[in-house]
Amino acid sequence: MIKVLYFASLKERLGRADETLQEVPPTIAALRELLVSRGGVWSEVFAEDRPVLAAVNQEMATAERALQPDDEVGFFPPVTGG
Repeated sequence: MIKVLYFASLKERLGRADETLQEVPPTIAALRELLVSRGGVWSEVFAEDRPVLAAVNQEMATAERALQPDDEVGFFPPVTGG
């Protein structure tokens, strides 16, 4: 089981802040594919060409990052500063 958190505009577009998944995908990329497969807004938000950042257990992570049971995965849009 993993906990998935959605932040900022992702939270707004998806209409939820978090969820728990019983199945643990092998990587961040596989998790994104799973979310895309839901269709609708999910396929738009997590499309391969969309810039979405990920963190695992509060550390920035790449698409290749392996996932383990009890991980916490956060997704958020890129942020710009000035």
